Amino acid sequence: MGDILKHECGIALIRLLKPLDFYKQKYGSSLYGLNRLYILMEKQRNRGQEGAGVVGVKLDMPPGYKYMDRVRSCHSDPIQDVFNTIQQPFIKDLNNETETSWAKQNLPFVSEIYLGHLRYATFGKNNIDLVHPLKRASNWRTRNLALAANFNLTNVDELFQSLIEAGQHPRNYSDTVTLLEKTGYYLDDEIQNKYRYYRDLGHSKKDISPLIEENLDLVSVLTNSCKDWDGGYAVAGVVGHGDAFVMRDPWGIRPAYYYADDEVVVAASEASVIRTAFGVDDTNIREIAPGYALIIKKSGDISVNMVREPQKRSSCSFERIYFSRGNDKDIYKERKKLGELLTPQLMDAIDSDIDNTVFSFIPNTAESSFYGMVKGIQKHMLKEKKRLIHESKDCWSEEQLEEIILREPRVEKIVIKDAKLRTFITSDSDRDEMVGHVYDVTYGAVKPTDNLVVIDDSIVRGTTLKRSILRILDTLNPKRIIIVSSAPQIRYPDCYGIDMTRMGEFIAFNAAVELLRERGMDGVIDDVYNRCKAQQALPKESYINYVKDIYAPFTYEEVSDKIASMVKNSSVRADVKVVFQRVEDLHEACKENSGDWYFTGEYPTPGGNRVVNTAFINWMEGRDERSY
Repeated sequence: MGDILKHECGIALIRLLKPLDFYKQKYGSSLYGLNRLYILMEKQRNRGQEGAGVVGVKLDMPPGYKYMDRVRSCHSDPIQDVFNTIQQPFIKDLNNETETSWAKQNLPFVSEIYLGHLRYATFGKNNIDLVHPLKRASNWRTRNLALAANFNLTNVDELFQSLIEAGQHPRNYSDTVTLLEKTGYYLDDEIQNKYRYYRDLGHSKKDISPLIEENLDLVSVLTNSCKDWDGGYAVAGVVGHGDAFVMRDPWGIRPAYYYADDEVVVAASEASVIRTAFGVDDTNIREIAPGYALIIKKSGDISVNMVREPQKRSSCSFERIYFSRGNDKDIYKERKKLGELLTPQLMDAIDSDIDNTVFSFIPNTAESSFYGMVKGIQKHMLKEKKRLIHESKDCWSEEQLEEIILREPRVEKIVIKDAKLRTFITSDSDRDEMVGHVYDVTYGAVKPTDNLVVIDDSIVRGTTLKRSILRILDTLNPKRIIIVSSAPQIRYPDCYGIDMTRMGEFIAFNAAVELLRERGMDGVIDDVYNRCKAQQALPKESYINYVKDIYAPFTYEEVSDKIASMVKNSSVRADVKVVFQRVEDLHEACKENSGDWYFTGEYPTPGGNRVVNTAFINWMEGRDERSY
């Protein structure tokens, strides 16, 4: 992707169902689970590289022995830093790892439960206090809680206030702490209710603790905790005594998958990483349904329970276009389909002149959609071949027939992504010049009479196109450059995953504003602003997305053409066109993942409309700040 988007977070949970000696005998190490966690986290590195953390929970530890370990890092390579730290005691006591019972009691992270997290800091600074897993500590095992989440909530302010009204004094104003304390509050409430129940039955305090552990109602805890959450979330947690869970938002915005057999239960943000880490068949990996939670009791019993009423499914389509690893079979097919469905628009952009067109892609995430684009062009050419053969069947020669059959799209690897150079130069112009060297091109494959079609997964700000990509493509001296986006025009902020919260960041929005001003329609901008301001005192459920009116006067093609003129640097000699995926074709390619609010403004939760309202007001008033 030319314009790098901030990534979503990644979660990983492993629960070993056999005694640790089993894994030592079968797999050669009692750290089998920890080793698999490392693979899960490394394979999800794409989801967040600003922080990483691991919690290990040991089951049935005697009093006086530590049963919950945690390591977190904000290092430049946080995954490696975390696991290097975990590894240190085993380097010193390598021989003792062979004695599983000794290792479990004396070495950290020799555990039955592991919880891992990869973080992109969407809220506040990326300091170690906010790196997951977060933890609440207590002398009662059931009151210990570790949480790791892939989430963004639009109503943190409301939730934070509810904690204050409940008598708490949260130590930080952040989405992560708020989420932890909301869950912890209802966990405490459930424990207290159970305590009173068993006390009234006549049980001693010593006997009550194991009864609470055995009968803790996590479904109730989670249902009460998340009932007011507005946003997308996949939250994994471990209670100190050994219950664990992964729950998903009722719209299915954030992804979560799991696999279970008689040895292990594993959950992660992506299905393909489970397949890779455990070598299991895709058919045995299940998606956690929206509004449901995977519950793993200390006993090893597994259940999937509804914790919130499922809503209209709005799974994030950007997961399919860009974020998730492309080796997932379904995502790979969807990305190819996205490229294929662009064929009619591409044929218009090149005036159907396939023979004088070179097709390529921006590495690396656009490669799958590129294959689909080529397939679409091949299908188009096949129809043309059939037509030519039928029309001239009475007079063609073998040479003519061979020429028709052998016609194929001209496919070249034009753009090569080089190692990113450090932008240590302070001058903006010099920095832009350095950024231009991130990509190299293949010379000699393009003629001055050629169209050059280059597909990218999406176009957000357009800055890399203007400062770098178009400039280097123009050095190949093509007649026309067509930049193709496998995603539709990004017009609205995202508040559920991708960190895109400022209206001025979107090239599509800036293009629509320029069109309004060019046509003397500035009043539309002022009218939208006034209506947005009038909503500020309303509850979020009453908000309407009036920002749609900024785009309403224009066709999709008009906005695309304006974007093309805006990203074309004055030094670029070639004609430039920009082609975007259509929303209806996105839905055709990604049928089960229909979340499209960043393209359409149709937010699945009330908080989304409030966010776009705030983002537009911030833009109008010149405030460069987050909108939630």
